[in-house]
Amino acid sequence: MEYMDIETVKELDHVFGDIEELQKFRCLMMQYECAMLEVKTKLDVLNTELSVQNSRNPIESIKCRIKEPDSIMKKMKRQEIPFSVDNIEKNLNDIAGVRVICSFPDDIYTLADYLEKQDDIKLIKKKDYISHPKPNGYRSLHLILEVPIFLTNEKKMMRVEVQFRTIAMDFWASLEHKLKYKKDIDNAQVISQDLCFCAELISQLDGRMQQIRERLEEKKDDTQANITGV
Repeated sequence: MEYMDIETVKELDHVFGDIEELQKFRCLMMQYECAMLEVKTKLDVLNTELSVQNSRNPIESIKCRIKEPDSIMKKMKRQEIPFSVDNIEKNLNDIAGVRVICSFPDDIYTLADYLEKQDDIKLIKKKDYISHPKPNGYRSLHLILEVPIFLTNEKKMMRVEVQFRTIAMDFWASLEHKLKYKKDIDNAQVISQDLCFCAELISQLDGRMQQIRERLEEKKDDTQANITGV
């Protein structure tokens, strides 16, 4: 993954004012990518195993990203944190991000539980915006994890933010994000209320779809039991 184009490198060179600090930044971003790929591999393995156990894949898709340098600088400025490589690693938890799109709400909690229990992972923070949505209606399960990466000369623990959403939650969040950055919006309060209402409808839809799946699985189990005479 190429983290920085020429213009970004020039900008960071100006910010750091030190070629060694710039190289240190690039190494840190490389380490975050390694940690991100480590988490993605763990999720791919869980998805494969659970697909065999349950005859369906709990994960619809996995999206990965490394926070852009410009976004890192803006976030640190908002939080009034001096911009340095050490402060990035010490204060920010979302440089490496993995978004897991699941089929059903219970898949989210199953995957998160299995991931948290792996003995080389340390759970730093957990925020359940599914059980306790944000005021605007946003729903997602957020985990901040520490995972080991193995470099040529050391083992290092790195932090990765993992977000779990259903397809419906991700659809809502993507549209809400686009609308939030629209300028000169008339009746912004009304639109905000409508978005919150839509988030509730989507939550109800997720619940109903999960109930349908459960009924179909029960029927399948009953049919197999009748065939085997159990």
